[in-house]
Amino acid sequence: MRTTLPVAVAFLSGLIMVVGFFMNPEKTFFGNVEEEVLQWVTIVGGFTLLLGVVSIVRVNSRVVSQKRKDWIYNLATLISVFAMAIPAIMPISSDSNFGSIFYSIFPESWSFLFGTGTYSIYDWLFNYMDSPMMATMFAMLAFYIASAAYRAFRARNAEATLLLLTAVLVMLWRIPMGEAFLRIFSDSLPGYINTYVMSGVNVAVQRGIIIGAALGAASMSLRILLGIERTYMGKG
Repeated sequence: MRTTLPVAVAFLSGLIMVVGFFMNPEKTFFGNVEEEVLQWVTIVGGFTLLLGVVSIVRVNSRVVSQKRKDWIYNLATLISVFAMAIPAIMPISSDSNFGSIFYSIFPESWSFLFGTGTYSIYDWLFNYMDSPMMATMFAMLAFYIASAAYRAFRARNAEATLLLLTAVLVMLWRIPMGEAFLRIFSDSLPGYINTYVMSGVNVAVQRGIIIGAALGAASMSLRILLGIERTYMGKG
């Protein structure tokens, strides 16, 4: 039963989505069922987010309680989770029962600090801690990207040389100084790069990758529908 039931649910859900895609939801039964299944997907997704938060708290709490190596970082993770979550779900209005109890303990003038509105604790943490840390992370990634580009753009053969020349043209086209340099040779050269490289070759390659990914997704979906792929149940 532990194996048959999940496979049956996956098969029926996938079959409803596939058949309902080709049906008119206003005239057919499967069309309406597809919309219901999509709503259930949203509900299940919400519970999986909650499950993820619980899992993060449990794993990091265990590391902190046992004081394993670098446990201070796990403690910082726990503090960050609660600091972002608790003020965001606190009541911002005294109309509700919980809100009246809450503001009987704390001044109601503090209401702007709770919730997710402007000047709230959540808003302050996001704008002045989370956003700068994300910017720092992406700024550090730029150096790794530059290092990877240096290794990838070595002109070892004809294909690598073509990749190198294309990358140089695109990078020059993306910055004002490079565009000014390209206009020395021809005023229409940046436009040609945009038309033939970015809107031509680049789009063609992207579409090829998307088609390949779509075929892979369709193949994996078919394996799940037929019960061949069972890794989502923790089995091979």
